[in-house]
Amino acid sequence: MTVFSPPKLLNRIGGDTATTTLGDAPALFRPWEWLALGGAAVASAGLLLWASGSSALAAGFLAGLCLLVVAAILLRRLLPGAVSEAAATPDWSMLREAIDHDDVAIAVTDRAGRLICANDLYASWFGGFVTPPGLPVDAGAVEALKAAGRSAWRDGSGTAADLRVGALRFDAEIRRSGRGDDYLVWRFAAITSVDLATEAARMIDGPAGLALGHAGMMVTLVGPDGRVRTANSAFALRALGGNSAAGMAGRDVARLLRVDDAGTIFFDAEGEGATPVRLVQIPVAAADPASPVLLLLLDEEGGRSVERGAAQNYIETMLSLLPVGLGMVDRDGRFLFVNRAFCRAAGTPSGKVPRFPGDIVVTEDKGPLADMIRRHGTGQQAGGDMSVRLASQPDEPISLRITGVRGLGEATVLLSLKDSSEESKLKRQVAQATKMQAVGQLAGGVAHDFNNILTAILGACDLMLMRHTPGDGDYDDIQQIRSNANRAASLTRQLLAFSRQQTLRPQILQLPDVISEVSHLLKRLIGETTTLAVRHGRGLGAVRADPGQLEQVIVNLAVNGRDAMPGGGTLTIETLPVTATDVRAMGIEIMPPADYSALRISDTGIGIPADVLPKIFEPFFTTKEVGKGTGLGLSTVYGIIKQSAGYIFADTVPGKGSSFTIYLPVHRDAGGKDKVAPALPPKRKREEWGTGTILLVEDEDMVRAVAERALIRAGYQVITATQGEEGLERYAAHETIDLVVSDVVMPTMDGPTMVRQLRAARPLLPVLFMSGYAEEQLRESIGIADVDFLPKPFSVTQLTDAVADALTHARGAIADA
Repeated sequence: MTVFSPPKLLNRIGGDTATTTLGDAPALFRPWEWLALGGAAVASAGLLLWASGSSALAAGFLAGLCLLVVAAILLRRLLPGAVSEAAATPDWSMLREAIDHDDVAIAVTDRAGRLICANDLYASWFGGFVTPPGLPVDAGAVEALKAAGRSAWRDGSGTAADLRVGALRFDAEIRRSGRGDDYLVWRFAAITSVDLATEAARMIDGPAGLALGHAGMMVTLVGPDGRVRTANSAFALRALGGNSAAGMAGRDVARLLRVDDAGTIFFDAEGEGATPVRLVQIPVAAADPASPVLLLLLDEEGGRSVERGAAQNYIETMLSLLPVGLGMVDRDGRFLFVNRAFCRAAGTPSGKVPRFPGDIVVTEDKGPLADMIRRHGTGQQAGGDMSVRLASQPDEPISLRITGVRGLGEATVLLSLKDSSEESKLKRQVAQATKMQAVGQLAGGVAHDFNNILTAILGACDLMLMRHTPGDGDYDDIQQIRSNANRAASLTRQLLAFSRQQTLRPQILQLPDVISEVSHLLKRLIGETTTLAVRHGRGLGAVRADPGQLEQVIVNLAVNGRDAMPGGGTLTIETLPVTATDVRAMGIEIMPPADYSALRISDTGIGIPADVLPKIFEPFFTTKEVGKGTGLGLSTVYGIIKQSAGYIFADTVPGKGSSFTIYLPVHRDAGGKDKVAPALPPKRKREEWGTGTILLVEDEDMVRAVAERALIRAGYQVITATQGEEGLERYAAHETIDLVVSDVVMPTMDGPTMVRQLRAARPLLPVLFMSGYAEEQLRESIGIADVDFLPKPFSVTQLTDAVADALTHARGAIADA
């Protein structure tokens, strides 16, 4: 609101005093007021004459009164601005009335026709603060405003309708106002017209369209040409099979629908078996035949549809018998029915049906699940899968199938939930096996490299011990170094056992014999507070395993059982036969049905916690105190058993004890009978002093140096090479090479490749391979027959014995040939 005095107004609009006057300025007194004033003056003079008896005093009083009246008239004539300025002072009641209508252009004029105040909307409409009725309108409109103004001065109000300023149409209303009715308030209100088609399109595209879709109502606005102008998402889902109404504009609505011979309407995109719909037409402007039409479509509940009643009860009874978890949801997103399989898969009691689908999932999945159910509830009869996490199993995502249905009364969505607990269990087992295999490969590689270092340390200690006898000052220190190196070698053997890359010496044996050999050691290990009980079953089959490694398995499990019984208890070792039928009955998917000999070691200790049980076979995982375990005991057991083609499983009851069961396959000969352990061939007597020329090929400098010194001290002539290609050159430079001692893994050219090229020219060339990997694994990978093998780490004595045995075997083979 802008308020100003007449001089300010004249300066603001840049003009002179307004020329248009709706009435003259008011006189000092009205005629009847003059008569009353004259009568009062005469009466006053008469009373003064009667009281004083002096005519001169009465005449003087009357003359003075006349002078005062004349002075007032002269003041009115001489100072009209002062009076007008006082009359132009704003009236607060008038200003409040103007402020209450900020959406209307308002102006206030006085009796002199001058603009007293106006709001900003008035100035924006009429190009400034123009004094009404002189507005920028046509001549007829100006005359209408003048007539309305005169009517307002006369009757208190006046109006002028349908006036125009450019594209703006407005009505004018003028009212007389102020304490003395000395002002006119001009109100100008714009004339607005509502486009019903535009308003309907806005509602369909906005929240109203979404609300109708959630209620199952499909709505679209169709122009007179039969083409869609806009539609809500529910209509788009059914008409196009999509979830967006963006592509609906301009489509022919007749092509989106089809009518059968009976006059039933369907969505054409739903094909055969579509749900019939009922079509309701709502003209936007009934008086205008060319106006758009609002189409409202609802699923037909009569005719082909099935009411809830007996039909849906029959469906629910049938679904309750299925092993697949099924649930039906109504249009409001509430469960109508769930079967027992659904409750079981969702982890809820069968007697307690959840109210909403969101009640069975975690908080993060509630919103996406509700949105997907809403889309399928208003869309076509198509299904989709969604990965959710159940509130009962938040760590295991499962697949939930959501399908829109029609013709089942209140039901609009069918949910299918599969009990995937067994599948998840298998996935965890596969993931665990994969992780164990990866860690095993890493452990095997570390152990192989470490074996080279230990070989050099042990060899150097052996060479030094040859120069130092007991009693020497350095003898004890060297023995200590050698002892620690042997302990490190034992650690690498455990790593290789876990990674199933150690060298095994399998034999055909009976489990009771192995237990009998190690039982005396077990009694000393478990202590006096623990009772050892041994039981053997009947009809045990022979197994093929390394007896030394199998003894290590029993010792490791027995020590773990002892540690689980700090207050004492019973350690039970038993053997029992397991047939293929028993394996099928156990339902262990990873163990094929066959005949096994089982070894079970049980304790009555504290048991294994549920969160620890999946990790017990992982390397370096231990629950023991720092310094009391390496974490390789059970991982070594696992590697030995797997390398022997067996299986091991752990069972535990917290507070009651644990048991480890090992299944080793029964070994049979080609005829299906158990093999008997063959007698070992007599060992040939080795010569005390070696003779011959040896080609030593080793890429590790420290190992090659120790081996060279050890063989030279044993009497052999040694030629060294750092890798395979250099070995070929050294072999070609010498006429006679009695034995090739080579590492397996070397850069540039490995040992097996070099040996194949050498044997191409000399098939009976004796070869001794050295490696930190398992012998059986290497023999299968290199594919070279008639070679000897020396596992790392080895001592000087083991090296010289292996070289002597290899030469003796080679000479015997040549003699036999």
